[in-house]
Amino acid sequence: MSNAAPPDWREVRLLVFDLDGTLVDSKQDLAASVNAMRAGMGLSPLALELIATYVGNGVTLLVRRSLGNQATPENVEKGLAFFLGYYRAHMLDHTVPYPGVSEALRELGGRKMAVLTNKPVNFSREMIARLGFGAHFERVYGGNSFPQKKPDPVGLNQLMEDFKTAPCETLMIGDSDTDVLTGRNAGVLTCGVTYGFGAHTLEKVAPDVTLDDMRELPPLLKGGLRG
Repeated sequence: MSNAAPPDWREVRLLVFDLDGTLVDSKQDLAASVNAMRAGMGLSPLALELIATYVGNGVTLLVRRSLGNQATPENVEKGLAFFLGYYRAHMLDHTVPYPGVSEALRELGGRKMAVLTNKPVNFSREMIARLGFGAHFERVYGGNSFPQKKPDPVGLNQLMEDFKTAPCETLMIGDSDTDVLTGRNAGVLTCGVTYGFGAHTLEKVAPDVTLDDMRELPPLLKGGLRG
């Protein structure tokens, strides 16, 4: 933010988390689903690290990017149907919370917390429930919950309305420039996590704070000022 004074983190009442790359390491299952889709369409596999750079802007764009020069409207529609069917069956084969996330969420218990992701909402809610995180989040909104996806602020604005919090009391936490820009577009505080697969994009933006481990978040919010 452009304020001369650093944020007073003790004022934060609502924590809004991204999902993939922030709470969970889902890279392997997303890549496997993309490559299963490509194989089903007669295409060779892509490298995991390349696929990871395609994640974060919704499943349709993931499929379109993964198809490359084969991304005709017909192929995108076919690929999307294949991907969603395969991913639904395999989305938790290897996906796990990042180190420190479970501990941090337990320590943050009692605060207002929500998830805002560009992943389809039904997949997101199922993933969160099956990983045992469901009780932590009063709201989970996905990429198809609103007319626009992140970085459009519509979802974040809705969460502030849901929880009756002001922008200065709200923190958007994510691993990518998409999350930081979502926060900026809504006028809220922003936190970038450096361990996620979108972290390289944080160089394009300047979140109000960066964390190397989610366990750094509870003491930050308790400890007050940090530049």
